[in-house]
Amino acid sequence: MNEIGSSPLDRTTLASDAAPGLTVAEALARALQALGVRQAYGVSGGAQALLWAALSRHLDLLHCRHESGAAFAATEAHFASGRPVVAFATTGPGITNALTGMLAARTEGAKVILLSAYGSAAQRGRGAIQETSGYTMPTSGLFEAGAWFDDAVVLETPDQLPQVLRRLAAGLARPGGYVAHLSVPTTVQGALLTQPMPPLPPEAPSPSVTGPAAIARCVALLSGAPFAIWAGFGARGAAAAVQALAERTGAPVMCSPRAKGVIPEDHPLFLGVTGMGGHAASVIARLRDLAPRRILVLGTRLGEPTSFWSPALVPPGGFVHVDIDPRVPGAAYPQAETYSVQAEVGEFLGALLAAWPEQDLAGQYSLRSGRPHPAHPAVQPSARLRPEALMGAVQRVVLDGSDATVLAESGNAFTWATHYLRLPGPGRYRVSTNLGSMGHVAAGVVGAALGAGRKAVAILGDGAMLMNSGEVSTAVKRQAPAVWIVLNDGRYNMCHQGMAALGMAGAADALFPPTDFAMLARAMGAEGLRVGDETALDAALAEAMAAPGPVVIDALIDADRPAPSHGRNEGLGAATAAARAAVTASVSFPVIASH
Repeated sequence: MNEIGSSPLDRTTLASDAAPGLTVAEALARALQALGVRQAYGVSGGAQALLWAALSRHLDLLHCRHESGAAFAATEAHFASGRPVVAFATTGPGITNALTGMLAARTEGAKVILLSAYGSAAQRGRGAIQETSGYTMPTSGLFEAGAWFDDAVVLETPDQLPQVLRRLAAGLARPGGYVAHLSVPTTVQGALLTQPMPPLPPEAPSPSVTGPAAIARCVALLSGAPFAIWAGFGARGAAAAVQALAERTGAPVMCSPRAKGVIPEDHPLFLGVTGMGGHAASVIARLRDLAPRRILVLGTRLGEPTSFWSPALVPPGGFVHVDIDPRVPGAAYPQAETYSVQAEVGEFLGALLAAWPEQDLAGQYSLRSGRPHPAHPAVQPSARLRPEALMGAVQRVVLDGSDATVLAESGNAFTWATHYLRLPGPGRYRVSTNLGSMGHVAAGVVGAALGAGRKAVAILGDGAMLMNSGEVSTAVKRQAPAVWIVLNDGRYNMCHQGMAALGMAGAADALFPPTDFAMLARAMGAEGLRVGDETALDAALAEAMAAPGPVVIDALIDADRPAPSHGRNEGLGAATAAARAAVTASVSFPVIASH
């Protein structure tokens, strides 16, 4: 369970200090601090002035350049620190600008609280500046629990604050993600409390793992024949237990793109990454050779980016699927036999290992020689970088030479990084495959660097960088140890290559004017390096990693190198061929030929 950083001392302090005479804004800021929040990312505005000031007194407040960037940064700060994080916005466009980032937080399973301002009751419907109310914008879903938020409320009176804080405390204490929206009218922000704040409730215990009978059933299903493990992002906190189970049983492990590194990717039992940018051909071929009876699925939805719903990944005996969310098992593969277990992955694995029979199955599989990752090519003098050579330099300098976190942006950058990088262990790779919003890591790398207090490196395309490049300025203000590696090819290349693969090259324009990102970085006060020669890559990366503040590396890549988007071509097989033939059908990128 994620640490929420609230000790008995924190809670006692909150109860005694938050007495009548305190404003709602001040009490709320103190309560968030007591609940473990240490950072807030957002953009200011007059309607939230009192709340902004209170947050500044009690939290490390990062003033960003756009609300969507703030929400992306807050999301990655959560994953980097393990703590809940606040995003803040003013009324009207402040809220709507933040929504994409908040939806990313929800789909990624982060713990983020959006604090916003709301139109004061006496001014609603009268044309107030940036009015937020039912007169000016849809309120359904934005200010109530639903698809956008796990919980949401407009705080209309100070008397609501105690029960709202209890709801926030319970949500933050539960396993998995929690995204809430608390909107406070300006007049309420400055209102005085009318009653003392009670102590917040103690942390709720995580749900007990499924009982002994269910564990015994899992042992019976898995121990009777060879099985494989499919690890997802929900297993990231149980990496040691995943590896222990694999080594004790001999079960090979494959992982989703978001779970790269859940076991070291040079481990002899590692099969490869499934789905988008992964090693689909290798994984499917090895599964065919190994012929596991069942697959133990740990903390993944098995959605399109992870599986492409390929029937080749369904074993004859089906799945034993463990997830904290009971709606997940069976959703992606409704036709497959699935034994569902609702549990936190770490607790489940602890119980499973304790109940596992004393038998030595470590040699039940004989894996093929070689690893699923292709070799990194030797560098050569060049005018343009081969992306696979760039990934080799990232491997040597960043992953093997530091403890930095690597974040890969949606698009071709994601596929190059996922396919070529070899993660030495968990917790050092972040991608967004669920919402997959461009610009996520362009801003998120700032939150990752400040949340962890160490280097974070973003690998992203030039199109994505242009969407949130302003957050370089945020990093400069705080001298965040963030590095951007921009794959500069003057186009939305996943779209450009995808249209060509569909036989529609030239039918739609995905090109844009070239940008000198090194110059742009220097204009904002960051260090900027431009690299086109592969022989200069290692030195440029080493310089960036040694710099104390933000650095942008403008990597001039060969736009014609086909990205390793294997999932659509090898994982889907006949379905992909049919999609290519019927271009009028619903076809999504990437459908690019492997190389």
